[in-house]
Amino acid sequence: MSSRKRALITGITGQDGSYLAELLLHKGYEVHGTLRRSSTFNTERIDHIYQDPHDPDRRLILHYADLHDGSRLVNLLRQVQPDEVYNLAAQSHVKVSFETPEYTADTTGVGTIRLLEAIRAADLDCRFYQASTSEMFGSTPPPQSEVTPFHPRSPYAVAKLYAHWATVNYREAYGLFAVSGILFNHESPRRGETFVTRKITRAVARIHAGLQEELYLGNLDAVRDWGYAPEYVEGMWRMLQQPAPRDYVLGTGIAMTVREFAEAAFATVGLDWEKYVRVDPRYYRPSEVDALVADAALAKRDMAWHAETYGSNLAKLMVEGDLELLERDLKTPSYDRM
Repeated sequence: MSSRKRALITGITGQDGSYLAELLLHKGYEVHGTLRRSSTFNTERIDHIYQDPHDPDRRLILHYADLHDGSRLVNLLRQVQPDEVYNLAAQSHVKVSFETPEYTADTTGVGTIRLLEAIRAADLDCRFYQASTSEMFGSTPPPQSEVTPFHPRSPYAVAKLYAHWATVNYREAYGLFAVSGILFNHESPRRGETFVTRKITRAVARIHAGLQEELYLGNLDAVRDWGYAPEYVEGMWRMLQQPAPRDYVLGTGIAMTVREFAEAAFATVGLDWEKYVRVDPRYYRPSEVDALVADAALAKRDMAWHAETYGSNLAKLMVEGDLELLERDLKTPSYDRM
């Protein structure tokens, strides 16, 4: 086996998984990632780092696996023998979790237990990262830190809280080097198109190009702490390099409403957001989370980590990404995009 460090990433095709894979490859790791079997390809975010299986020097290797299949996880871990495991796979959309609560609980919550148990069953000496979320704080007032009480307000947040405490329990009960990163909202041009920031920036690009007339949103007064995803995956990695396992909050500490993000995004192309944005109550959640703003002082003290990209700069970066993507798509014949 190679002497280089080896990492396994569940959810490697997601926003965070793709950026983390890039980071680890840059650091010289051999990176293994899990894919769910599907009749359609969902690897766009990692196509640029894909390596042919016949390449003798390849360091990115993909495997079919699912957090619903515990036996497959055990066999995969025994095969890969990773030094680090990053659990980023989940049903991660808050609004969707109200519509699919059982699936969310099984994938996002119980799936983490399956992975932790698989590590134990495979008798691995590895370090484990669990992707926790600021949504676990729910209705607890900001700023929120590692000692802030949790009060989840969605099935997604409840499932993530189960996974979070499972990680703590396996650390305390079995001595696993297991940590949770309690990450506040982190965005990028690779963000899924149904998440509010990307929904906004994609609409800005389309409205600017004359392809869309209006943008429908839900609660414009919701306050979030939005950072830049590539900076946050660096924080994930740093957590697993610490001398002892500990949970950390990562965030910018800057509050921004959905309204302010939309205003900044439209301003990037010189448009007045109020002329295009409409409120549709269908996008309200049954129980809202009013404000999430991080206190990431511990991460700065222990890991020298801090966010550098946020607010209007983040909105501008994402709009520019969607403008480039739209321009590229419009230049590509429709049959090539099928």
